[in-house]
Amino acid sequence: MPIRARMRLPMWRTLLTAALAALLATLLAPGAAHTAPRTPTAHAGAKESRPVYSYADAIRESVWVDTRIDGDEDGRTDRVAVDIVRPRELAQRGREIPVIMDASPYYACCGRGNESQKKTYDAAGNPVQLPLYYDNYFVPRGYGYVAVDLTGTNRSDGCVDVGGRSDIQSAKAVVDWLNGRARAYTSRTGAERARATWSNGRTGMIGKSYDGTVANGVAATGVEGLETIVPIGAISSWYDYYFAKGAPLFNSGPDGLSNGIESPEARARCGHVQRRLVEGAPRSGDWTPLWTARDYVPDADKVRASVFAVHGLQDLNVRMKHFGQWWDALGDAGVQRKVWLSQAGHVDPFDFRRADWVRTLHRWFDHELLGYRNGVDREPMADIERAPDRWTTDRVWPPRATDTVTLRPAKGTAPGVGVLGTRRGKGTESFTDDRRLGETDWASAVDTPTPAKAGFTTRPLTRDLRLSGSSKVTVTVTPSAPTAHLSAVLVDVGPDTIRDYAAAGEGITTLPSRSCWGASTDGDSACFKDTAARTKDVDYTIFSRGWADLGNHADDHRGRPLTPGEPVTITLDLAASDHVVPKGHRLALIVGGTDRNLITAPADTPTLTVDLARTFARLPLVGGDKALTTAPHATVPRESRLDGVAPARPLNPRPGGRTS
Repeated sequence: MPIRARMRLPMWRTLLTAALAALLATLLAPGAAHTAPRTPTAHAGAKESRPVYSYADAIRESVWVDTRIDGDEDGRTDRVAVDIVRPRELAQRGREIPVIMDASPYYACCGRGNESQKKTYDAAGNPVQLPLYYDNYFVPRGYGYVAVDLTGTNRSDGCVDVGGRSDIQSAKAVVDWLNGRARAYTSRTGAERARATWSNGRTGMIGKSYDGTVANGVAATGVEGLETIVPIGAISSWYDYYFAKGAPLFNSGPDGLSNGIESPEARARCGHVQRRLVEGAPRSGDWTPLWTARDYVPDADKVRASVFAVHGLQDLNVRMKHFGQWWDALGDAGVQRKVWLSQAGHVDPFDFRRADWVRTLHRWFDHELLGYRNGVDREPMADIERAPDRWTTDRVWPPRATDTVTLRPAKGTAPGVGVLGTRRGKGTESFTDDRRLGETDWASAVDTPTPAKAGFTTRPLTRDLRLSGSSKVTVTVTPSAPTAHLSAVLVDVGPDTIRDYAAAGEGITTLPSRSCWGASTDGDSACFKDTAARTKDVDYTIFSRGWADLGNHADDHRGRPLTPGEPVTITLDLAASDHVVPKGHRLALIVGGTDRNLITAPADTPTLTVDLARTFARLPLVGGDKALTTAPHATVPRESRLDGVAPARPLNPRPGGRTS
């Protein structure tokens, strides 16, 4: 695939006078002359935009943008509601401004943020409260803010299609309107046009979960004018939200999600879309055209926007696989990238690193949308949380010294309690699927023979060992029944204090105190409840996971019944991670059946016999094989000595494609 360099048009080359430079720095106004896409002003000598505009006096309005599709089949094209807040002073001066946008299905049904805020309106239907702090903080700094109701939600027409064409077109049409390429109206059904003459066309999309997923999907269309996206805990392929190589995850299906977020009006008229969601997403786990239309990874080469991604390393809702495959594909396409990886679960960075997050996001949008030369693009690519509230940085991610190393399981001194090293194992290990157990049960008993798992550990490490990227585990296994599921997890065996990602809050505790981030009005406060890390002392840390239906061994996209007694080989894609196993700890690979609470059980209760000679893990180790070299006199048995390991070929997915 050819590398697509991120293109930028030149900044203003000169400023007319020193007085004009000072005026521009004060007004924070984009340049008056534009090309398409329109060019931001280079703010000479200024470090950041400042809150010099009135939030209380800001223009608050709603428009309805024509999506040019008729999803609800009522004979007219759907319009999506767009609620806008923008500085009145800049409108009065005729200044064009950039836009920060959050397109969401949750503004009426469920709310946004840690406090589940919803949109509110005055008697005339104009927005009063828009959830989160984006408008409070950025509008006084010279930005416009728009909050888009996806089709079928809140005040929009159409139907929810869960990541499909209608969802993505909902937001893309708004980007087009901001750039003068689409139509909008002052009401849901009227004919009076609304024009975005106040916008300079430069748009940044942001959002957590579904909202960030839409940002990924819109960026994958290559729409002009979308300058940057900030996806937080976002999906990159909807199949991988519901299945793991054929194994159903504990999500109800896209029709269940649609039912939960559609407006009552949409629910009454969108039965045909619901039927398509049910029929197109069979619980067999087979890949269908519905999933192809909701897989954004192959279109990463179309992305023009820069990407500032945020994800929880322990996110068990939108799992790290979504981030890993999207990140790799964007890298192959030459997209400008930045990332924060936390130890939390499905949590917004506003709630686990608030002050640093707001400051960094401010600088990011100033650079990407206002054209400030503030150096944020030259800073380290990755911020990674190593322990609760302790962060490190990397110039690039994964680090350039990362290589793939192959480790193999071998028999130990007791059944199901083996060693993990570099030599090929011999013989077999067997376990019986127990749907009552899962990864925590297996890890807590990694050194104990149990009937439901096979565990393999290194001896204590003589130096810190860092895994950075996506791992794969290839298993040759003989099932005793026609259906079987398989799980593999990587475990850091040793004491630590971690964010308690499995508890309520997924690693944070909400405090009664509040802090303020921007300006407030009577109807929209900029003050939000503070949070603190919720921690837990543990004896082990599970840091990467993967699952599969054994029936998908011959085809990732289609399952088939197994022949009892016939061995099959399958590769499990483990979620991307970045974890340091400290000196003195052990690295473990555990293979089991149904991972309780994370995948559903198969129809049968199989016994699975693992062929150790044909089973191995390919792990991304920083430093490659050298990172595993043990001291000459280390008390590590020969069969598990971590030295002389040859790196395998890289784990990166095929450019623009899915991992295999």
